[in-house]
Amino acid sequence: MTLELAIHATGILLALAFLQQSAEHLGGAKDERLLFLPRAGLCLLLLAGVYPPLVMLALFVGALFILHRFQGPYNGGSDRMGLLILCCLCLVQFMPAAHWQEVIFGYLALQLILSYFISGLVKIVNPDWRSGRALQDVFLFSVYPASEDLRGWAQRPQTLRLAAWAVMLFELAFPLLFLTKVTLLIALVIAFSFHLANAYFFGLNRFVWTWLAAYPSILWLQERIFGVG
Repeated sequence: MTLELAIHATGILLALAFLQQSAEHLGGAKDERLLFLPRAGLCLLLLAGVYPPLVMLALFVGALFILHRFQGPYNGGSDRMGLLILCCLCLVQFMPAAHWQEVIFGYLALQLILSYFISGLVKIVNPDWRSGRALQDVFLFSVYPASEDLRGWAQRPQTLRLAAWAVMLFELAFPLLFLTKVTLLIALVIAFSFHLANAYFFGLNRFVWTWLAAYPSILWLQERIFGVG
């Protein structure tokens, strides 16, 4: 994957992520509509390929107003990742040299790797995750729209313990899976499936498109460092 193609793909996927987020606010308060309706319009322009540098800069300015309105990234990790991707795309558009474009895009890929690895590290030092209790609590007490059948999984502690260890070990192994193209592709499919399952069962839909938007950067970096093999 060339750098140009990776940047283009990232912009398209980020536009889709921001469109999804904007749609959640178009029926909200007036001040929210004033922020997210223009964002939706800018995303459509980005999808149409209308002067990406100016559109991305406008999206960045809009993101600052959104941060001020909600006193920070109110939706946690997905908002932070979306803002990181947007900042990197903006910087890439205005860098005069290809070298600096590669540095910035490589930084985005590194942050994606760390997002999985640090998540696994935080989990594995937590005794509730090692015992499976953390997942039990998710199914028992989650405020997300889990069905009653799904909450029944809380009564399967051994299964949840195995699931917790599978998640932790996968996240901790993610940097190693980056070393070859095949293992990276497998890892990204697994990670995307995990985000998709969380969206379906628990309503964590923002993570799906936002993390997917960062995947082209890591595919590009893997080829840039190790070649096609």
